[in-house]
Amino acid sequence: MANDLFSSLRTYLNKVSEGERTPAELANALNTWVKQSGDVLKSKIDEEVHNTVSRMGFIKREEFEELRAELDALKKTAPKKAPAKKLSPSSKATAAKKKSSSQKKGNR
Repeated sequence: MANDLFSSLRTYLNKVSEGERTPAELANALNTWVKQSGDVLKSKIDEEVHNTVSRMGFIKREEFEELRAELDALKKTAPKKAPAKKLSPSSKATAAKKKSSSQKKGNR
């Protein structure tokens, strides 16, 4: 790419020195080349970042926001369950004793 620039510049400089081109045309050609090179470079960087981020398992912010909105909608439409009844530690011990005593009676 750098060789292309140098050869193009040499060609334009020769044409300017021979009077075939004006310095303004040379500047215009150089500006066009810089813009095109910048666009190509930006495209390659964007592609490489996208590939790397995808390999790492990340998603785009827009995709995350869509998933969050979908989850919120599902939560709103899901039927509400009554919260599970929590047993206190003493209730758990009593339930365990009852269970073990009933098993002992059944084994007799």
